[in-house]
Amino acid sequence: MNYRDEPRPSFTARAGFLSKIGVVSEKAETYDKSARLKRRPFIIPCRTSGPTISDVALEGRFGILFSRSSPAMLSRANARPRKMEESWLHTEPAHESPKSSITSPQHQTSGGKSAGPPLGENTASAGEAALARGQVTANGRMGRVSGVRIAGTGSFVPENIVTNEDLAALGCDSEWIVRRTGIRQRRHAASDEATSDMCYAASMRCLENAEVAASEVDLVLVATITPDHQTPSTASQLQGRLGISAPAMDLGVACSGFTYALVTAAQFIAAGNAKNVLVVGADLMTRTIDPDDKKTYPLFGDAAGAVLVTPTAVDRGGNADRADDAPPAEEENAAADGLLSYQLGSEGICGEMLCVPAGGSRQSLTPDAYAAGDHYMKMDGRNVFKWAVRVVDESAKDVLTHAGVAPDELALLILHQANQRIIDSAVAGLKVDPAKVFVNLDKYGNTSAASIPLALDEAVRGGRVQRDDLILMSGFGAGLAWGTLLLRW
Repeated sequence: MNYRDEPRPSFTARAGFLSKIGVVSEKAETYDKSARLKRRPFIIPCRTSGPTISDVALEGRFGILFSRSSPAMLSRANARPRKMEESWLHTEPAHESPKSSITSPQHQTSGGKSAGPPLGENTASAGEAALARGQVTANGRMGRVSGVRIAGTGSFVPENIVTNEDLAALGCDSEWIVRRTGIRQRRHAASDEATSDMCYAASMRCLENAEVAASEVDLVLVATITPDHQTPSTASQLQGRLGISAPAMDLGVACSGFTYALVTAAQFIAAGNAKNVLVVGADLMTRTIDPDDKKTYPLFGDAAGAVLVTPTAVDRGGNADRADDAPPAEEENAAADGLLSYQLGSEGICGEMLCVPAGGSRQSLTPDAYAAGDHYMKMDGRNVFKWAVRVVDESAKDVLTHAGVAPDELALLILHQANQRIIDSAVAGLKVDPAKVFVNLDKYGNTSAASIPLALDEAVRGGRVQRDDLILMSGFGAGLAWGTLLLRW
């Protein structure tokens, strides 16, 4: 049966896009004994008694938390490279605003609270100034989550292929697009296709490949900035289509959304609050870009990718499944699996460089806003490019250093497929063999949150991923935000 024949809720969509509201976790204060700096860590629910999935160490600039600590784990956690520790320490204490968080005078009200003009009003203001002063760097939150794995992958792309030659009416030369971006074609969704449709198709393929029934999924996470409607969430709609009762939520972090969702899934599992987490990255970008804008229209495509994240079920020798009460030797082996290191970061001061101005509470989608094209994406391509080149290089090196892994140990490098020149720059900076870099940008263009899971699924199906492979993934984009992680397959 075609996925579009499946029953799905019918809602009247409002024009514009949902301004996402982030859920801030409970916070507490800790003190780093060596640095004597006050910090505020994210508190992840941890099971403190009874069998645990694994010894989980969540460490980083925000402190160290353990689900079940041991002297060995404390020793490993405290043995971070001095170079990395110093890079964390140059930030301001948690109770003070970071130096890079600059608020322009015109953004202040008489009471001192930020009023802020609509994003996109001036795409070369405070953010560009911060970039020029070198105040925007890859100084994100570091951590690791062990005892988790990706059990299956799946993806979906629409049937309609749009080549560079098809865009000639915009005045775009085919070879110019290839030289500047590396893109030769992209997929455009049909008029009756929505983001949740693509999510459903990718999810069903993922669950089939993982040999897990939909009824066994106990959490659904969807990374998207192109929801079907302002509300309900796309994750809730997907959950309904799957016919399951699991909780579901969206994460709106654009091109880095999948990495954020993957880390979130791993933390739920590590805390003992989930066993099968369906993570989907999907965006129908062609609904957000001006078809008459030759600067943005050739760049984007539509797609969805999905992974199923589960606890590590097999020991490092490939032996029998590991139960919750597995012996210590097997748990120690399982700790070598999972997210060996990750870095999540955001520089909101640069948010105006890549945004959809209208459609949220800051700027409603009025007739005037619609006529002005404010419901389309606005991008300061030059500065976003410079930022991306820097943040990918810095965050990738930070993550590898944090994990104690050399670049030549990587089996595969999957970067957000935004621009071939950004990918080439990262490869050169890391001195990685280009043969280890997976690229499908030429076929699909920039698919935002779908980019990394789509590439991962193609790599798995193409035999590029083997047991124990070290895979580095990095997403970067609107926010401006980034997420880079190192995964052992």
